[in-house]
Amino acid sequence: MKKLFVLVRTDLNPAYRAVQAGHAVAEFVLNRPTSWSNEILVYLGVKSLFSLEVIKNKFEKDKIDFIEFREPDLENQLTAIATVNENKIITKLNLLKDE
Repeated sequence: MKKLFVLVRTDLNPAYRAVQAGHAVAEFVLNRPTSWSNEILVYLGVKSLFSLEVIKNKFEKDKIDFIEFREPDLENQLTAIATVNENKIITKLNLLKDE
């Protein structure tokens, strides 16, 4: 079964994290309809905007397919990334927690 990994910034409040993760899932399904069949969904935490941008740059460099979500209410800041590609970056992240 394929897993959809959603990387969400933990510097956002918990309710906002949930919304941003939902947006990333929706964008992934809309843009990659055959890549994931609503199987396993994994939310992972990333400390900050900077950390998420670093991961995005690594994904681009390594040609890892992903979808990003940018929040218009936060001046289009990157808030979440979704990918089905399990890789060493993904395996080093912790599950998203309600803090």
